[in-house]
Amino acid sequence: MAACNGTGGGPEPTASADSTQAAADKKYLSQPLVSEIYTADPSAHVWNGKIYIYPSHDIDGPTPEDDLGSHFEMRDYRVLSMDDVGGKVTIGPVALDVKQVPWASKQMWAPDAAFKNGTYYLYFPAKDKEGAFRIGVATSKDPMGPFKPQPQPIKGSYSIDPAVFTDDDGQSYMYFGGIWGGQLQRNVNGKYDPEGSKTDLQADDKPALLPRVARMSGDMLEFAETPREVKIVDDKGKLLLGGDHDRRFFEAAWMHKYKGKYYFSYSTGDTHHLAYGIGDSPYGPFTYKGRILEPVEGWTTHHSIVEKDGKWWLFYADSQLSGQTRLRNVKVTQLHYNEDGTIKTIDPFVR
Repeated sequence: MAACNGTGGGPEPTASADSTQAAADKKYLSQPLVSEIYTADPSAHVWNGKIYIYPSHDIDGPTPEDDLGSHFEMRDYRVLSMDDVGGKVTIGPVALDVKQVPWASKQMWAPDAAFKNGTYYLYFPAKDKEGAFRIGVATSKDPMGPFKPQPQPIKGSYSIDPAVFTDDDGQSYMYFGGIWGGQLQRNVNGKYDPEGSKTDLQADDKPALLPRVARMSGDMLEFAETPREVKIVDDKGKLLLGGDHDRRFFEAAWMHKYKGKYYFSYSTGDTHHLAYGIGDSPYGPFTYKGRILEPVEGWTTHHSIVEKDGKWWLFYADSQLSGQTRLRNVKVTQLHYNEDGTIKTIDPFVR
């Protein structure tokens, strides 16, 4: 979809003969935006007429793969920018490194960004010195960075995958949370339990764990309220159950607005779908409506949705370049709505 304009920062991707052949046999809907570095979890924004993408920066580390995501060892962020979809993509220099964050120890996972009053804010999850995920914030006057981190994580923050949405009235909200390695199940009451479940609530017949939302303070550096649950319900208004892995929330919250309605989208994790619900308030509840994206190559699915010049775009990632779960590449494809406001499901492969 776009040409690359890298500035170094990593080796060219390598793949085994088997994974290379497997990739050759598939016809992908979209191609990687960049190949100089590995990128995932793209949070896209349009500022000053340009598209800025805040992805994770995957690295090939030594940790064995497990269900807690220990093999995702990311340690810094690089921002991508382009004038338009299909145009040249610029890879920025290191925008923030874990070594610059006083409270963080490792695993700089999926970030997001926001802009207010001349300042750009980078929101990121990382594990603190005790191994608990917290959410930090760093600031810059340039959307590409570098970003200067606050000395402490956001008070009352926990788990992963921050996504900050600013409504038409200028009020901003952070959505966050993720189960399994994201530790939401170890923060049920907002206090980290290191001995908690490794997966979820382990109650398939009870309501599933829910993502969180909190209104942001005026300076965008703290929560203005205690985080609350984001309710995702079926068409009868009942909460989705923990055993409903095809529809329940796993991670990767995103919020966008279309024709006055609020669209809360997320990943179902172990079933690899991007799903969404529609509501009348940024707090929800959100009625489940279907899937945005069918499973991609690779385990994880994490996305963003943004409008540019009257068209809507879905940013996502897969493992086309490497054939490895831990080494992903960001992609983009156009998103379309039905007349009733629902989203047309996208197949990441050309059948």
